[in-house]
Order: sequence, then C-alpha cells, then structure tokens
Amino acid sequence: MPRVMGERGDVVPLLAEVFRTYGFEGASLARITEGTRLGKGSIYNFFPGGKEEMAEAVLSEIDTWFRDQVFQPLRHAADAQQGVADMFTAVGRYFLSGRKVCLVGVFALGHERDRYAVKVQAYFAEWVQALAAALQRGGHAADSALALAEDVVGGIQGALVLARAADEPALFMRALARMQQRLVPPGTS
Repeated sequence: MPRVMGERGDVVPLLAEVFRTYGFEGASLARITEGTRLGKGSIYNFFPGGKEEMAEAVLSEIDTWFRDQVFQPLRHAADAQQGVADMFTAVGRYFLSGRKVCLVGVFALGHERDRYAVKVQAYFAEWVQALAAALQRGGHAADSALALAEDVVGGIQGALVLARAADEPALFMRALARMQQRLVPPGTS
C-alpha cells in the first residue's frame, strides 16, 4: 500500500537509496515506487521532471550534507588537524562505516556520468581542495597537501569499493584510520 508523505524532502533519502542500489539507469519507475512506497502520482507530484529531477534532488542533498559536514569544517576549523579528524569521523558515519557506497561515485561510473559530470566533478574537486587547504594550514607544504588530498579522497572511494566487494565494512574503517595517520604533519605525532 502506498504511503503518504507530506514533503518532497522526505522522499529524497529514499530515492538516494534506490539510485545507490540500482544506479540511475537501473532505477526504473517500478523500483522507485517500491523503494519509496509512493504511488506513481505522488512521485510525479513531487518530481514533475521525472527521474532526472529526482537525481538532481539527490545530488543536491548530498552536496549540501558534504558542504556542511565535511567541506566547511575542513576550511574553517580553528585547528586544521581537528578539522581533518572530524572529516574522517563524518565520512565514516555518512558511509555507515563502509556499508553504504558513494552515490556520487555510482553516478561517476555509470552511463549517467556525462549527464551529471559537472556536479560529480564539482563534488570531488571541492573535497580535494578543502582537504588540501586544511592540510596546508596544518603544516604540509602546498604541493604535498594537494597530492595527499587527492590520494585520500581517491583512497576513501577505493576503500568503499573494496569493503563492498569483500563484504567487509570494517575494511573501510581500517583504511580510514590508516589514511588519517598518513595526514599527520611532519614533525608532529
């Protein structure tokens, strides 16, 4: 039986899970209605632009969460090292300690990549830039801060894939701990 939802924002997390599970192309209307437990009429009432509008809403919500919980704290933490530590905590929490794949990564790898390329590129670029800035404020040279930031963001994405492939979420958390240790600035411990 279809459920009743009062606000579009209540539907977006449910849509995110459908897209995370099936990708954009595999998220058929039947899977969307099943995953949200909303009827077709309700879905189109909230998202008259169809699946594209749904994906835009999901990507926008992810962007907002990461900007608030990861990027801004990296940029503005009084203690840059604490900002980096908080990033790892937030990322571990967001990805459910490795049990949840990165939906932006799913969009980057799927057939929808070109359709959402600007949003996907902006998400990863902002993350790398925010982390590099925090690392530089924390004592790393500019060139090594950027290289480390690229390695860590790529490492987080790879650890998610590896943890999912191995069906071992703890692998993700172990990888996060190792990456965090790599970011300790030279001469500190």
